Amino acid sequence: MLDLTGKNALVTGIANNRSIAWGIAQQLHKAGANLGITYLPDDKGKMEKKVASLVEPLNPSLFLPCNVQDDEQVQSTFGTIGDKWGKIDILIHCLAFAQKDDLSGGFSQTSRPGFQTALEVSTYSLAQLAGAAKPLMSSGGSILTLSYLGSVRAIPNYNVMGVAKAGLEASVRYLAAELGPENIRVNAISAGPIRTLASSAVGGILDMIHHVEEVAPLRRTVTQLEVGNTAAFLCSDLASGITGQVLYVDAGYEIMGM
Repeated sequence: MLDLTGKNALVTGIANNRSIAWGIAQQLHKAGANLGITYLPDDKGKMEKKVASLVEPLNPSLFLPCNVQDDEQVQSTFGTIGDKWGKIDILIHCLAFAQKDDLSGGFSQTSRPGFQTALEVSTYSLAQLAGAAKPLMSSGGSILTLSYLGSVRAIPNYNVMGVAKAGLEASVRYLAAELGPENIRVNAISAGPIRTLASSAVGGILDMIHHVEEVAPLRRTVTQLEVGNTAAFLCSDLASGITGQVLYVDAGYEIMGM
């Protein structure tokens, strides 16, 4: 039986009720995990209020700002976690961002600042957060991130985010090799296209979703809760022998040739 009772799980990347991170948080809570939630702070506090209202039914014991482009804030966030929890068992990394102009047209037109931002937020942040969480995973743990097929296939308009996700998947392998001796597992879920705040920036996202619904073996795409179920499994003792892997949750689309 999948049971996360007594596990402390930090979930990043919830923006609204369409976020994949939201689906994951719900399923971790359902399995009994004690949740901590981070949000991206803004000057007017809109995101804080929105996310706080959404996650209230999950009764998180920690609710903290965490902008991964601010090293001091990341350090402060994990310092608070250490003071309040003492340990982390599960880290969910659902962070990705690219400038909208870099998610349409030709990849060769990607701007230097746009490339740097996409790789910093979407790729480097996994290593950054894993490094911050490592001292708090003294009894082992599980780190999970989100990828997409664009990491290994050329997807129209995905562009720089495909490069970022390729780097993210490589990061999963290197982190798994580094942290394995500490009994810390690192994996990724490559989810099928889901309409979220982040994916809405990708040109033609609805066409991508409809194509998957027509072609995937299950003749549909997946839901946030289905990804959440897989995440809960990978973070549980049932997956104790799995690390360094990218698991596709995409209704089978990845296997198709034409």
